[in-house]
Amino acid sequence: MLKTKLIGNRAFYRRVLAVAVPIMIQNGITNFVGLLDNIMVGRIGTEQMSGVAIVNQLIMIYYLCIFGGIAGAGIFTAQYYGEENDEGIRHTFRFKLWMALALTALAITVFCVFGTKLIGAYLGGSGDGGDMAKTLLSGTSYMRIMLLGLPAFMLLQVYAGTLRECGQTLVPMKAGIAAVAVNLTFNYLLIYGKFGFPEMGVEGAAAATVLSRYVEAAAVIIWTHTHKSQNTYIKGLYKTLLLPAGMAKRFFIKGLPLLVNETMWSGGMAMLTQCYSLRGLSVIAGLNIANTINNVFNVVFIAMGDAVAIIIGQLLGAGKMKEARDTDNKLIAFSVASCVVIAALMAAAAPLFPKLYNTTPQAKELAVSFIIAQAIFMPQNAFMHATYFTLRSGGKTIVTFLFDSVFMWCVSVPVAYVLSRYTSIWAVYIFALVQMADWVKCVIGFILVKKGVWLQNIVKNQS
Repeated sequence: MLKTKLIGNRAFYRRVLAVAVPIMIQNGITNFVGLLDNIMVGRIGTEQMSGVAIVNQLIMIYYLCIFGGIAGAGIFTAQYYGEENDEGIRHTFRFKLWMALALTALAITVFCVFGTKLIGAYLGGSGDGGDMAKTLLSGTSYMRIMLLGLPAFMLLQVYAGTLRECGQTLVPMKAGIAAVAVNLTFNYLLIYGKFGFPEMGVEGAAAATVLSRYVEAAAVIIWTHTHKSQNTYIKGLYKTLLLPAGMAKRFFIKGLPLLVNETMWSGGMAMLTQCYSLRGLSVIAGLNIANTINNVFNVVFIAMGDAVAIIIGQLLGAGKMKEARDTDNKLIAFSVASCVVIAALMAAAAPLFPKLYNTTPQAKELAVSFIIAQAIFMPQNAFMHATYFTLRSGGKTIVTFLFDSVFMWCVSVPVAYVLSRYTSIWAVYIFALVQMADWVKCVIGFILVKKGVWLQNIVKNQS
């Protein structure tokens, strides 16, 4: 009985992989190039690598705000698609566009005014293994150029998110591959000054990333508008950017907890990193190295979360509640089982990967320990990620807000704050204890998914 409940047939896995694999490939290639980018910067020196890592942690808050800001409307998009309602999809698209514009304008303003102070907040620990002033200079130079890429990122997420929610995952994947090629090529040319290009260091890495963002966004936008037969909702999309006030209110109310959640969660992650940074510059460098390879291996459970959102959202929109519950059980089991294997591979790579960096021995040793710790907790994170997207697919955004960011600020951040400031515990142990606190979330997620509180069609009779 348990086997039947948790393991699907071949048709099930073909369907899941058809959705998840393109997302895995796109995210995997993007993160792999991010890894190469990180290595290239890391070979310049510890200060440059740490400065870039701090800025990327801060800009990640903006990225997740965009994801959260458009995710509420995205829930409706998936269900409207299941209902075959093009006008509903057009309304969700317009809402996403307005929300993304507002968040991008706000982010650029904040980073321009407070960017240097935000970077400096991570440089209050010991200067072991590097020059703090040089790290700050590298970070501010990198941030200044990275801000130019935010408009392209914004448009990409609006278009690519809508395509995925409508079952079209191959196009964003192909655009991501093209962007990766551009990023990798210009990283090499601009960081080191090859073939007559200027040697720009961290600024070159930022310029290459910005260029790749525009290439990726252009590819997705052009394809969407030149394939109207496949994207029927695109017809008449820009005849107006207005949408019914009632719909806008529903999208906003449903999406606000997700926006606040992603903002608070990403801010919490930045705060956790700041706590770890009090142990010194070597910890920032070691954690950056570990996070870089962790991002590559994490693509499996990240993509499975997207698969849960898309497949379950479409089933709920079509009113297939029993099938949605059965499919969700199998999706969660598949995600966790896959990550047990992935985690083993990541742990095996731990002693080798840090050797690629031009940094201190202490930073490399810390990186190995952080990588092993991240691998140990990967299956746990896969389970939490899948349960989060299950709850979200049924519109339970208040529950996911409490489940995710409220828990982060009420439990995870206080644990890290107290341990980093009032004890001398090794930074890796602090990281492990923060992860262990998430066991409470695992129990809560299991109970909520099993009770089926997420089994609801939120678009029925609301067109």
